[in-house]
Amino acid sequence: MKLLAFAASSSSKSINKQLATYAASLVPDATVEILDINDYEMPLFSQDREDELGQPDAAKAFYAKLGQADAIIISFAEHNGSYTAAYKNLFDWTSRINMKLFQNKPMVLLATSPGPGGANTVLTAATASAPYFAADVKASLSIPSFFDNFDSDKQEITNPDLLDELQSALAQLS
Repeated sequence: MKLLAFAASSSSKSINKQLATYAASLVPDATVEILDINDYEMPLFSQDREDELGQPDAAKAFYAKLGQADAIIISFAEHNGSYTAAYKNLFDWTSRINMKLFQNKPMVLLATSPGPGGANTVLTAATASAPYFAADVKASLSIPSFFDNFDSDKQEITNPDLLDELQSALAQLS
């Protein structure tokens, strides 16, 4: 299985990237590619910019990466209860290539934050909207209080209940 994983965050210290990378490592027999959405940075989307620029090569490349995967893991950072601006912009540009940008791929959607909410607000929004963009969402999971439940030195979840939930979610990809 070709598994694509990424954080919906542009932070170089993203805890969501740590979570996505760790989750992908738990999928047996997967060839994993970890994307950095910073590699797909584009001007802010607007109809005027699209009329002027057409579809940016970065959006085409991101769409192609999604299409080459057999399954996808995304871990969402939450900014003020919503998607990060970096992810939303990439999503907006890519959806102009094809509204079915997730191309019916099986997906596990994750989110985490330092606080007890675990970025659950953005995860709920992503889980609800993803099927409209041809995502086959198999499971979603919020990891609350990241630094209490994840050992950054060992790069692993330390809470056995959350680990069980994550493994159950990931098992649905195969």
